[in-house]
Amino acid sequence: MATISAAIVKQLREKTGVGIMDCKEALTNCEGDIDKAVDFLRKKGLATAQKRAGRTMSEGLIQPYIHMGGKLGVLVEINCETDFVAKNDDFKEFSKNIAMHIAASNPVGIASDDVPEDIINKEKEIYRAQVLEMGKPENVADKIVEGKLNKFYKDNCLLNQAYVRNPDVSISDLLNDMIAKMGENITIKRFVRFQIGNY
Repeated sequence: MATISAAIVKQLREKTGVGIMDCKEALTNCEGDIDKAVDFLRKKGLATAQKRAGRTMSEGLIQPYIHMGGKLGVLVEINCETDFVAKNDDFKEFSKNIAMHIAASNPVGIASDDVPEDIINKEKEIYRAQVLEMGKPENVADKIVEGKLNKFYKDNCLLNQAYVRNPDVSISDLLNDMIAKMGENITIKRFVRFQIGNY
C-alpha cells in the first residue's frame, strides 16, 4: 500500500476543496494516484448530491455579473437550503463563477428540458439535411442526428457545458462538488443574459 504523505493530501485538498479526512480516504483507496482520487471524490460527491436532491431550497442568492464595460450582463439565481450556506464565501465564489461562465458561454438553457421545442426542431432539420446531403441512408441518418443533438445539448445547456475556467470539468460536476462540499442541496434555478444589440 502506498504511503500517503501530508504533501499529497494538501495537493488534493487544494485541487478539490474537500476536507483532509476525505482526501486521505480517496488517496488511500486510489493508492496515492491523485487523478484517480479526484474522480473518486467526484463520484462520492455525486452520490451525496443525489441523496439530497429532494430537499427544499428556500435560500440562496441572485448573483450579478457585468462584463465588457457594461455591454454584457448576467443575473443568475442559485438556491440552497440554509441562510448559513447562502452567506458562505465558497458558495458566493461558486455563484460568481457560474455568472461569469454564463456571460462567456451564452447557454440556451440550464438543462436540455429548457431548450425551446422550436430550437430543437430547427437543429434536427439542419442536421438531417446535412446527413442526407452526405448520402447516408434514412436509418443511419436518425442515429447521426441524435448524436449531433446530444453534442448540441453539451455545447448549449449550462449543466452540460465544459466550465470555461477548466474545460475538463462540466458545470454539473462543479455543482455536484459544491453540494458535497457544502453538505446540502444546491441548484442553479434560472438566469438571464443581456447583451447590448442582441435581442
